[in-house]
Amino acid sequence: MDYTKLLNQRLTGLKPSGIRRFFDIANEMDHVISLSIGEPDFTTPWHVRQEGIETLRKGQTWYSPNRGFEELRKQISNYYARRFNVEYDPDQEILVSVGGSEAIDLCIRALVQEGDEVLIPQPAFVCYEPMTIMAGGTPVIIETKAEDAFRLTAEQLEAAITPRTKLLILPFPNNPTGAVMRREHLEAIAKVIEKHDILVLSDEIYGELTYGKERHVSFADIPHMKERTIVVSGFSKAYAMTGWRLGYALGPEPVISQMLKLHQYAIMSAPTTAQYAAIEALKHGDNDIEHMREEYDMRRRLIVDEFGRMGMTCFEPEGAFYVFPSIQVSGMTSEDFCEKLIYAQRVAIVPGTAFGDCGEGFARVSYSYSLKHIQEALVRIEKFLNEKHSEG
Repeated sequence: MDYTKLLNQRLTGLKPSGIRRFFDIANEMDHVISLSIGEPDFTTPWHVRQEGIETLRKGQTWYSPNRGFEELRKQISNYYARRFNVEYDPDQEILVSVGGSEAIDLCIRALVQEGDEVLIPQPAFVCYEPMTIMAGGTPVIIETKAEDAFRLTAEQLEAAITPRTKLLILPFPNNPTGAVMRREHLEAIAKVIEKHDILVLSDEIYGELTYGKERHVSFADIPHMKERTIVVSGFSKAYAMTGWRLGYALGPEPVISQMLKLHQYAIMSAPTTAQYAAIEALKHGDNDIEHMREEYDMRRRLIVDEFGRMGMTCFEPEGAFYVFPSIQVSGMTSEDFCEKLIYAQRVAIVPGTAFGDCGEGFARVSYSYSLKHIQEALVRIEKFLNEKHSEG
């Protein structure tokens, strides 16, 4: 049977995730140190796990409402008002999803029609472009630059907008670069958004992980932007709850109600046990966030300093838990560098091109791993560089 005639051509034309390729290679090898996946090395805080266990003991295993439990939506509303100064109606403007990725997919499919253009600043997380294509939209890539601290500028945004532009994806704090948009940068973007009457998907999954005195500013907190913005976030990064698979979307009721339809038919509801655990995390987890953030900050400073000493010039990330060093000193492409590194020194990192063509010459390194793990990886990377220099 010729399946090529039967399969969805939009899907078959997509490349598999470049992140997972190196993760899979690492899993097939012995003694590999992986800095490739954005997963906290912290265990979900005990009080959060305990709440999940207790609900299972009580037999609370039924479906939740499609939107998510009312108590969870109330706690999400309280959390965003408390931490980011934006208020949402828990009954109309909040939807609980299976991870932040589902919320991104729901948002794109609810808004994007055939031929609509979606603006995607890159380097960026791998899902935005393929999800746009699968929805029938046209991705329009905006290349952010190291000299601009990998931020999207208002001038770049203005130049990319056409009459077909429907949506801007705003992925900050950024994966893979660690770039952060401060209030003044967001205000400049907001002026362009309002001028051209377009919508914004603000992926704020790393919103709790910013470093320095200035904390994350939600794009929805910028004047006149709440009505134009769908915020996506979740529990994986801030609370070390990756395996619980729980996220959420915040936004105007007309958009959230359409996302809810998709969620009802495709998923129905998010995992019950995870929702109960998330309620506990939101109520009593602020100290957990701060502890993990301080640990990441220490690792961040170490890894940036060490890459600089090795000659791998590195933009200093201000958010998330990734660094995006230049590998041009090696004389190799990003793909070659990462492939040779894993086979020569058993260290797995991700080529910058996994996050867009403009990632060539860079690699993504996650510091969500233990300090011991990171230190050993740095020793091996330096050895790899020294061996390549001696060969040259």
